[in-house]
Amino acid sequence: MYSSNLKGFILAMVSSAFIGSSFIIKKKGLRRAGVNGPRASVGGYGYLLEPLWWIGMITMIVGEIANFVAYIYAPAVLVTPLGALSIIVSAVLAHFMLKEKLQKMGTLGCLLCIVGSTVIVLHAPEEESLSSVEQIWELAIQPAFLLYTAAAVAITLVLVLHCAPRCGQTNIMVYIGICSIIGSLTVMSIKAIGIAIELTLEGTNQLKYFQTWIFAMVAITCIITQLNYLNMALDTFNTAVVSPIYYALFTSFTILASAIMFKDYSGQSASSIASELCGFITVLSGTAILHSTREPDPPIITDLYTPISPRVSWYIQGNGELWKQKDEDGSPPTFITILRQDYFK
Repeated sequence: MYSSNLKGFILAMVSSAFIGSSFIIKKKGLRRAGVNGPRASVGGYGYLLEPLWWIGMITMIVGEIANFVAYIYAPAVLVTPLGALSIIVSAVLAHFMLKEKLQKMGTLGCLLCIVGSTVIVLHAPEEESLSSVEQIWELAIQPAFLLYTAAAVAITLVLVLHCAPRCGQTNIMVYIGICSIIGSLTVMSIKAIGIAIELTLEGTNQLKYFQTWIFAMVAITCIITQLNYLNMALDTFNTAVVSPIYYALFTSFTILASAIMFKDYSGQSASSIASELCGFITVLSGTAILHSTREPDPPIITDLYTPISPRVSWYIQGNGELWKQKDEDGSPPTFITILRQDYFK
């Protein structure tokens, strides 16, 4: 048990380092791409031509591969919460590379994430040994997990079709909610594929079962959906806000899905379960503190003349309200006065 969990722990640490770095690299790539065309947050795909974004993408893929292998050796309730370490990496790198200032309380949040992750690791449950992908399929078609899957798909469709077009640009929970809910299904599928690959390499071919390919198709679909909406979230909101909220929701849904499908907590003592919950709450507290101490992104102006044109038009048409409107929008008085004088000469 402990040897297997230790391998999963090390791989999860490596994964967090790469994934945390990828958030920052991809964000810089998205910023560069947004200067020359529509941003990802409004449906633009110019970032696909940006080399820096692809470097971040490759970094994330390496991290996800390490994470993928970690799920083979350790239960999801151990591997997924360790994603908090990626928040620490992204927060520190954002401080230096994106100039998103990390406050002293943010440092405390990082320490809480580390403490909480340690508690989770020390009380992680032993994973049930599975000998074929058919066994995993039987777990996946349990009524309880089918109900969870149906609810997850229904909520995701509502968020994508109804909420995203209306408030996706202003409510961070829309994009991240889609990533997190779909992400829990991704993890379940990835874990099934990982076990199938491990068994195949050991000599028991699992590729002959149709269930393996169903898990693969579900995983690919979910990953593509996650990446699309994660890009939109990163391009719209501050990295320091996206990372902890995404972690909290993604981890919560994944632990719930894993507990339903794999029955991770069956056979554990009440004290061990309580310790894991306390560790998870500690990590959530750390992410909340880290989030609350970070500064929001400044508004990005892609066209230098966009904010000036409507103000000039308004001043020409509304002489009497000139100074009142100027005070509301904070326009430079000297520049406006010159325009007004030139206009009436």
